[in-house]
Amino acid sequence: MDTTLTQPTGGSTLTLPAGFRWGVATAAYQIEGAVAEDGRTKSIWDTYSHTPGRVDGDDNGDVACDHYHRMPQDVALIRSLGLDTYRFSISWPRVQPGGSGALNPKGIDFYQRLVDELLAAEIDPWITLYHWDLPQELEDAGGWPNRDTAYRFADYAALVFDKLGDRVDNWTTLNEPWCSAMLGYAYGRQAPGYEDFPAGIRAVHHLLLGHGLATQRMREAATALDHPIKLGITLNLGTAHPATDTPEDRDAARRADGLNSRLYLDPLFRGSYPADVIEDLTARGAELPVQEGDLEVISTPIDVLGVNYYTGWLISHLDEDGNTHDADGVIVTRDVPRGRPVTAMGWEIVPECFTELLVRLSQDYPGVPIVITENGAAFEDSPAADGSIHDVERTAYIAEHLNAVQEAVAQGADVRGYFCWSLMDNFEWSYGYEKRFGIVRVDYQTQERTLKDSAIWYRDQVQAWRDSLAG
Repeated sequence: MDTTLTQPTGGSTLTLPAGFRWGVATAAYQIEGAVAEDGRTKSIWDTYSHTPGRVDGDDNGDVACDHYHRMPQDVALIRSLGLDTYRFSISWPRVQPGGSGALNPKGIDFYQRLVDELLAAEIDPWITLYHWDLPQELEDAGGWPNRDTAYRFADYAALVFDKLGDRVDNWTTLNEPWCSAMLGYAYGRQAPGYEDFPAGIRAVHHLLLGHGLATQRMREAATALDHPIKLGITLNLGTAHPATDTPEDRDAARRADGLNSRLYLDPLFRGSYPADVIEDLTARGAELPVQEGDLEVISTPIDVLGVNYYTGWLISHLDEDGNTHDADGVIVTRDVPRGRPVTAMGWEIVPECFTELLVRLSQDYPGVPIVITENGAAFEDSPAADGSIHDVERTAYIAEHLNAVQEAVAQGADVRGYFCWSLMDNFEWSYGYEKRFGIVRVDYQTQERTLKDSAIWYRDQVQAWRDSLAG
């Protein structure tokens, strides 16, 4: 198959700083499969996906992309794209069944082999310790709304770091704690599927506490190593603009920004929760269960902020029927469409908001470098007669968002890398297998991997950037 591809119209070689990282990202439950092999126990996503009606098509991650058995081939695929970093997550119930006790030798062996395979291919492993697959036993004991889970997470992080810290330089504690807390416990749209807003807010605090405790444990353990490590967290962030210039819409945008962004950023980087958000939460009967010393732990210094970006929001204080409060009496905060093109997820494509977000982060929370740990798009693409996948929309999306990163850097944002989501099509959580984010197509019947045009373009863009630096 021909693997050359012309850049989208108007494309040009990116001007990004030397040392910029290029990569792809995945998550364990979305790709690994082998859910009952080699001592792995159930996670909340195993339970959730096997509950009828929770996932589109009643799909589950039992097999997914069979990465557990095809890992060396998948690493070779990453190497063929010329990328220097692979961000992946550790399956907590695979390496520490039940969420307590010693590591499972067969489980941690898989990740040791993965790390060695990556290093042999000259690809830097970037580990995410938690990408939503909480051991079911810990959920049965109260899950993230239970303070003890934060300590169990720190223990797990220390055990994994002890096995891999000598070879892995970059560590992310949590992926998107907003999703874990709010979609999982407050809104019931992801595992474990509860609709309890106060529980979701308790989970926010305990996730952040777990992050801080794990960061401290790994930082202490790293003092015995002979190479530097970088520790961080990944947040899913966007922009929140008022739909109109009315005081009501401006306040709705403030509330959305507070609950989705500042509730995480302020304690991490300023050591305090924003006062206006605490007031908003109190009005909804929710409380952050802060104990003495917690905020000092949460604000333990980190080396990198991971940013996952997909869209920006336009916020109204009215619902579709013109009401200011929903059926439960909660003040409305609603995302309204701009009329821009959307991805298959229904998310509007607004790359200029990406630039705005990155500049804002560097200005409001200076001193910590940013790496784009996820950015990409789901579109409905299918193979042509010759087997090729001409995903023009995805290629354009990536190109536009790389240009947005470049513009943010030009405006002073300290962005050090970009990881495309995702390496390959996979189990897309509550959407099952219908939504495809991959730059590599996966035939779920045969497990055949095929480079899409977006992968070829991404490979060539990275090489063009490297050539430009070489002069």
